[in-house]
Amino acid sequence: MKKIFFIILVIILALPSPVFAKKQPEKIDRMAYINLAWWERYNDEHLTNNLLKLYENNYDLKNAALKVKENEQIVKMQFANELPQLGLSGQLYRDLRSSSKQYGSMQIPSYSQYNYYLPLTAAYEVDIWGSNRLKTKSIKQQLEIVKQAERATYISLTSDFVSDYLNLIRADEFLKIQNELIKTQEEIVSKTKDKYEIGLSTINDLLAEQSMLTTLKEERNRHIKTRDILIDSLRTYLSDSSASIDRNTYDNITLLSGIPPEFNADIVQNRPDYLQDESNIKRIGFDVKIARREFLPKFIIFGQIGLNAYHLDTLFNSSSQMFSAGVLPSIDLFTGGRKKAMLKMKKFEYEEALNSYHKTILTGIKEVNSSLVEYKEAQENYKESSERLKMQEQTYSLMQDKSLIGSASDLNVFYAKEAYLMVRKDEVSNKINVLLSTIGLYRAAGGVDLCKLNEDI
Repeated sequence: MKKIFFIILVIILALPSPVFAKKQPEKIDRMAYINLAWWERYNDEHLTNNLLKLYENNYDLKNAALKVKENEQIVKMQFANELPQLGLSGQLYRDLRSSSKQYGSMQIPSYSQYNYYLPLTAAYEVDIWGSNRLKTKSIKQQLEIVKQAERATYISLTSDFVSDYLNLIRADEFLKIQNELIKTQEEIVSKTKDKYEIGLSTINDLLAEQSMLTTLKEERNRHIKTRDILIDSLRTYLSDSSASIDRNTYDNITLLSGIPPEFNADIVQNRPDYLQDESNIKRIGFDVKIARREFLPKFIIFGQIGLNAYHLDTLFNSSSQMFSAGVLPSIDLFTGGRKKAMLKMKKFEYEEALNSYHKTILTGIKEVNSSLVEYKEAQENYKESSERLKMQEQTYSLMQDKSLIGSASDLNVFYAKEAYLMVRKDEVSNKINVLLSTIGLYRAAGGVDLCKLNEDI
């Protein structure tokens, strides 16, 4: 009997099934999610160094990685359901029986005895219809969804971080220009006061210039507030409240080149939400097949071998050995329509997933097109403001030349300088907007190198 059990156990373990050839989970290259090759195109060493710190320290990125690891364990748990199960569950109890059993004229008297029961149990659900395999495939697609969610987190966080970083550079430059404006306005107030004291200017002119000075100082305070808020925001991304935010200067930042003016509509295939919806359709497709196969019978091969004795000293005797083996078929004859309702529900979920998939494609194309329009507009605005700055710089230079030959006053020079600084602020803002628009386009395209996008497709 014992030999028969072992033969059955060997058959269970040797049953041909693809699940026994388990593959190691694919290792995720999370550094690729950062996409440093793209950010290095901004030609800013401080930016890339800060992104590496973000990769190492950010708590949201760590939690996203843990979420993937959690789902990897869920896949392993489901995979375990495809394998034979082997367990040991022993019992030790004292049996107290009354004289309630009688066989003809013979009556069993009252008795008590110990029972030592040590069975080794093996069971395996024969996956004839492939239901367990489909369940594992469904869970694996859920894992792919979580992986894309992690990638989306990387794209979002890096994009937000770089946006705040560039805005901080803009705030630094604005503050620098604002201090120069205040210094210039103080000179204007001083010159106007001198004119007022000798009767060449009215009190209203002096008050207007003094009012302008206070307005410029208020604006400087707003720039200081913006700078400090952005520094705190970047420190939060880096998970260090006292971190020094090393950054580039405005004069050293460069615009990106090589971004195509148009993109193929297939760029949405790089987006995490597209890949998530694609995996979700596959997942629900597996669930529909599983729901169909729930109507079919199940077959479980089981076997049990062990020791069963009433006395401890006879526990290991041959007479105490026991075993059982067999096949357990089962099928639900009536479930009140539960299985049919489950199948219909999964079909509805599949249709819903298809609708979401098509909507995601349309949304992705819309976002890419909108981002491309913003990028082109930002480029044009920067071009126009650069031309305007050149003209204003020329006006300021001419006014300085006039002052040297006595055909213009110092006040005229200061006014021209103020006008130049105002246009300079517009030029700074538009240049940063061009870089910010490339980040928006990068995010909309799914976090890929925009300069290589058309080549990859």
